[in-house]
Amino acid sequence: MNDPVFDGSDAARSAGELPHARRVTLAGPLALSLGGELPKVTVCYETYGQLSPARDNAVYICHALSGDSHVARHDANDAPGWWDILVGPGKAVDTDRCFVICANVLGGCRGTTGPASTNPRTGKPYGSDFPRITIADMVETQRRLLDHLGVERLSAVIGGSMGGMMALTWAVRHPERVDAAVLLATTHCLSSQALSFDIVGRNAIFKDPNYNNGQYYDQDRKPGDGLAIARMIGHVTYLSDRTMSRKFDTDREHPRDVAYAYEKEFSVGSYLAYQGGRFVERFDANSYVTLSLAMDQFNLGRDYGGLEAALARVKSRMLVASFRTDWLFPPTHSLRMVDALMAAGKDVSALEVDSDCGHDAFLLENDLPVYGPLIRGFLDSGREGCAQGASCPQVDNVRSIFFHNRLDLTRISELIAPGASVLDLGCGSGQLLSCLRQRGGGALLGLELNPQAIVDCVGQGLRVVQRDLDKGLGVFADGQFDVVVLSQTLQAMRRPDVVLREMLRVGRTGIVSFPNFAHHEAVRQLADLGTSPVTEGMPFPWWSSPSIRFFSIKDFEHLCRNLGITVLQRIAIDTATGEAVGADYNTRADMAICVLERTAPAPARG
Repeated sequence: MNDPVFDGSDAARSAGELPHARRVTLAGPLALSLGGELPKVTVCYETYGQLSPARDNAVYICHALSGDSHVARHDANDAPGWWDILVGPGKAVDTDRCFVICANVLGGCRGTTGPASTNPRTGKPYGSDFPRITIADMVETQRRLLDHLGVERLSAVIGGSMGGMMALTWAVRHPERVDAAVLLATTHCLSSQALSFDIVGRNAIFKDPNYNNGQYYDQDRKPGDGLAIARMIGHVTYLSDRTMSRKFDTDREHPRDVAYAYEKEFSVGSYLAYQGGRFVERFDANSYVTLSLAMDQFNLGRDYGGLEAALARVKSRMLVASFRTDWLFPPTHSLRMVDALMAAGKDVSALEVDSDCGHDAFLLENDLPVYGPLIRGFLDSGREGCAQGASCPQVDNVRSIFFHNRLDLTRISELIAPGASVLDLGCGSGQLLSCLRQRGGGALLGLELNPQAIVDCVGQGLRVVQRDLDKGLGVFADGQFDVVVLSQTLQAMRRPDVVLREMLRVGRTGIVSFPNFAHHEAVRQLADLGTSPVTEGMPFPWWSSPSIRFFSIKDFEHLCRNLGITVLQRIAIDTATGEAVGADYNTRADMAICVLERTAPAPARG
């Protein structure tokens, strides 16, 4: 159906043959996490690109609940894949450079052993006798497939939704085999709300009169109505309120005429009827039950004695992306994982994409301009020649452009000892972190709010997490960093006093740079012209300035005294000349850099 209202993540999927798919029966039985075993397991998989002679370019893609091995087209004559927008020659997951592997999951219905497969003990389809499986069982099957293919190590594992659960399990369960993991719109454990929708969907299947306790493969009629309703419920959870309003509000009472026998009183009804009916054509009800139960049972913290203990096992670089309007796997779940990874000192970057597409956003083109470059940059930055401690051309270019205009960053980099661990608050596009990395040494982490700046940082191989500094640094331990930097950001903070206290809690030393609003040119403009000042050091007009605090160097020093903070060093700079100012610094300098140290307990937060 060529109708934009019906466009979605399922639009191009069909039950057609997969001519490029291969099948392999793995050696030996598969012992299952919840007990029992499968006597034999066949896996249906597809590959894209070529495995390098060093076997170091393999990328495994884990699909979501309704996906399969056909992640992308193999050629112009091939059917569309479910992630064509991301995977292919020259795309974010570049099959000209990567050897991409994607297999239908254990329990699926597109060639891998599942409920519709023949039970070798009975000679009939398993049906509801197919054993309960877990996400860990799916990953174990994938591990055996990689052994069969001769792939000992993955340069990356990528997954969204249920696929993200598998990617996360790979990083925790097999840390020695994964260089990088990309987790999209996923969670370490489903919420009770998400669980409830799956329960309703499964009950719709169970109560279909044609379900026959799961033994329906030899019957003329299958439990299509129950499966269709389960998928309709699922589709509601994949969308956001904004998306549904945009799609259906303007013609709410003018439904499309679709050939599926479900209520079509409203336009959203015809959409759901279409999606449910299409899904029945390519999916199996028992597989839906099996996979949704595995997803619902997933609880990484429970399996490893707590989420922190589980993520402490991670050795790979981690990229976590959530989507703002995803209420099925909400961004708070990603935040919980990211916090645990940061607290453990792991190499993690994270971004919450400002999307209005809901849970399905990671499969749609709408936000591809954000998450596509983010993933591409993350994968590319892990390649040889652009790794930790190496020099990347784009990093050198950014440094030369930015440091020319930011004298404070040049001075700050000189104040930080080689090898120091550094937390850069409001790190921008990573100019300071790039400089420090090229010198080598300690752990570096940036916190930043701007999405494009985070994409830029990740593309340089920098660890940067999206975070609103006004919400605090509670995730970090006391003294976790040697140095905490806050450059040209303090004036944008709602509570500068709280930020300074937190800086010197998590860092042994703090370095702050800020514009001086008592600079003589700023004062002259305000006094003589009656206008808000715009100067070299304060370049923004009042109506677009990020500054919400207007203070002088002396104001800052007074605040530090009140907080029990010692200013170990003050560098006052006239940015017009680039020179440091001594006498009359409070009026002659338009920018200051202060090195701080806590010398007394701070007063209680007010």
